[in-house]
Amino acid sequence: MENNMKQENGGRHVSAWVVALIVAALLIVLIVLGSRGLRDFDAALIGYAVASVFMIGAMAYRYTLWIGRPPTWRYFKAGWTNFLSLRNFRRYTLLIPQAWWTDIFAQTFILRRSLLRWIMHMSIFWGVILSLLITFPLTFGWLRFTLVPPDHYQVWVFGFPTIIFPILNGIGFMIYHGLDFSAALLVIGLSIAFWRRLNEMGLFMTQRFGFDLMPLILLFAICITGLALTASSLWWGGQFYWFISLTHQVVVVLWLLMLPFGKFFHIIQRPASIGVTLYQTVNQDVDHYTRDADSPQAIGTGRCKRCGHELPSEQFIADLKGVINDLGQDYTLNKNGDSLHDYCPTCKRVLRGQAYYQMMGKHFL
Repeated sequence: MENNMKQENGGRHVSAWVVALIVAALLIVLIVLGSRGLRDFDAALIGYAVASVFMIGAMAYRYTLWIGRPPTWRYFKAGWTNFLSLRNFRRYTLLIPQAWWTDIFAQTFILRRSLLRWIMHMSIFWGVILSLLITFPLTFGWLRFTLVPPDHYQVWVFGFPTIIFPILNGIGFMIYHGLDFSAALLVIGLSIAFWRRLNEMGLFMTQRFGFDLMPLILLFAICITGLALTASSLWWGGQFYWFISLTHQVVVVLWLLMLPFGKFFHIIQRPASIGVTLYQTVNQDVDHYTRDADSPQAIGTGRCKRCGHELPSEQFIADLKGVINDLGQDYTLNKNGDSLHDYCPTCKRVLRGQAYYQMMGKHFL
């Protein structure tokens, strides 16, 4: 069994490397094509581009490893099966958009815990997303601006001319300072994050410098140096611009290289929760109702074999047993094939206590 597990892990690592190389190569091809054979590629941004290619490849590598784990793959596959079902689409048409709103875009599940935490998460999440949406196209040469004399800019996307806007009007100001706005948003969220990590004992005792704090410190440094670049060009007459620009690039590259291996990797993992939401809803409804052509008929969910307490959906219990089996673990309790997962949490504790008592005898008390 142990040799089989090692072989499976080795196979997943090889698959992850293959996926990472393919994704990185595909991104390089898209950079060349999107920048019209590198004609629109700014050589001054080569450091950002190389770090971005490495980051995307590393993200693909780690995500492939994560998806390939037996528990993740089982539920990932079940989520896509439910998502691609026409029957489920008809019954749960609004479920996916609602889940995207509550779990990703608005993250209202955090708002129910704490308003301050919600403001922190929203500021950091949207600050990072907006920054990447602006930075990546500019870095890869997919997006560029040219001056249309005397006071207009034209936007070029993948080499095609698009809108022309005045530099000094509201739209021009918003576009030109888009990264400044995202940096200000990040400063708000990061300030709250640092305050919580210094004042909340639970976070203070469990945080790890390299995993929890370093990505936040680097992100804060990116914001400060980015805002300093704007200040240098607008108010300081270009003083210190070269030094600030070099410092900013170094910090951004370090953050990008750390992104696949730090706490911000959960941004990539989070959309998988949409599939979990659909999986749980569909299977819970299947346990409660079977529908024929005319009317629903209640059939009930799984029950604890000891007390009769309602359990999660029968499909969930079956998949949980499958995951445990994939991991080489056995929770069978008796010759009848009863499993520990056929009991509710309370009865599991009772069974555990009874087992201890049988083992220890009079020494149990």
